[in-house]
Amino acid sequence: MRFELSYTQITVYALILSVLFDMFINKDSMLATLRFWLSYGIIVPFQLITNWWLTSREIVIYNPESIIGLRIAGAPIEDLIFGFAMILAVMAMWEMLLRKREITSDER
Repeated sequence: MRFELSYTQITVYALILSVLFDMFINKDSMLATLRFWLSYGIIVPFQLITNWWLTSREIVIYNPESIIGLRIAGAPIEDLIFGFAMILAVMAMWEMLLRKREITSDER
């Protein structure tokens, strides 16, 4: 028996894990900061351009059975959600590691 996840399911899991990590493991939630939303606002247009370029040239092709079907800039909505989850996770980890480094250097 083979266990397979659709892109939609993977996206939902990535979003949930990223939000939980940000809210409960990271001390200061990135979602509550203006700098996160400003950063995300800068990143999203480039993500949309990249998604459009990759899908319009059929460099990336999605299985219609693995996605919801709603597309933005040629790519499935799952791409935007997955991109959001990745950006949130990376920024939250970055902030957590910076705080850890500051604490370590203060103890010296």
